[in-house]
Amino acid sequence: MEAEKLITVTVPLFPPLEDFTAILEDIWKRKWLTNNGHYHEELERALCEYLGVEYISLFCNGTLALVTALQALRITGEVITTPYSFVATTHSLWWNNIKPVFVDIDPKTCNLDPDRIEAAITPGTTAIMPVHVYGTPCDVDRIQNIADTYGLKVIYDAAHAFAVKKDGVSVAEYGDMTILSFHATKTYSTIEGGAIVCRDAKMKQRIDYLKNFGFKDEVTVVAPGINAKMNEVQAAYGILGLRQLESAAAHRRWATNIYREELRNIEGIRFMEDIPGVTHNYSYFPVFIDEQKLGMSRDALYMKMKEKNVLGRRYFYPLISDFPSYRGLPSSEKKNLPVSNRISSEVICLPMHHELTENDVDRVLRVLKGKFRAAHA
Repeated sequence: MEAEKLITVTVPLFPPLEDFTAILEDIWKRKWLTNNGHYHEELERALCEYLGVEYISLFCNGTLALVTALQALRITGEVITTPYSFVATTHSLWWNNIKPVFVDIDPKTCNLDPDRIEAAITPGTTAIMPVHVYGTPCDVDRIQNIADTYGLKVIYDAAHAFAVKKDGVSVAEYGDMTILSFHATKTYSTIEGGAIVCRDAKMKQRIDYLKNFGFKDEVTVVAPGINAKMNEVQAAYGILGLRQLESAAAHRRWATNIYREELRNIEGIRFMEDIPGVTHNYSYFPVFIDEQKLGMSRDALYMKMKEKNVLGRRYFYPLISDFPSYRGLPSSEKKNLPVSNRISSEVICLPMHHELTENDVDRVLRVLKGKFRAAHA
């Protein structure tokens, strides 16, 4: 019997090929591939308008945006951050010779727990780097109050939170800077790419110098910058992608609602709900497995899904604090991160993208609900 089609965790948001071909033909005519070309400038303007922000600087990827943000703010010493994220968050600190200090997460939001931040502050602390995990906004007000009290900078990793709003305001407007990722797996993509959202024109100029080797003009280098510019092909792809976002988000919301309705009464499977006042982007659908209640471990369910050609992702597992580069840090000790360790052992992100069909969603649910029946037979 032929295996059913593979259902992937995500699918890139491709623009119509004919539209992309037309815009590539224009790039070929212009003969300008990088260094603040026509489409680069157009995309920066379009993103400012779409997100409701004033200053944005495009990057070739989100990791170099993180690295450059820390440089632009001249962050040194120690930075408080989360172990429950993609490794790029902490790698950006390592590349700047900054010591990460891990703080545990809130069990409901999976974001950095404000109740634990102050205890981690030392004389060497210069900043806080929280992550809006799965697109759920952090407790931005409490984090800002802590930062103001201790004179710390706040850099948000909003790789998951494109177009997310809190009380009508883009989450990119909080903190001293916000970093976005436009990787192919994200809800909005420039194939690879990213951006820094900052607060004033002077800082944007500094960021723009740093991402282009530090060049101010043809003969003046003002800082030891890096090459992190977005090229015209990426920018053109991103311009087309903006046209598809609303319909893609609506489709992900549809799939999310079905998942919630069908899984709500299954003991041993927990998921996140919408938060009042938040405009969600529905970029992920994580479920959290209670092995005792479900009668099956997270890893066993993950493997069963793979056997059925349904790909989940244990996102985030392992914790960043468990990787060799960071496990020797005092803040990485498991006794300091009980919630992070538990959540990391429970999570599976279910398939969530704009191409899911009713049959796809039904297949995912049959795997989960089938194991529920077997566990409680």
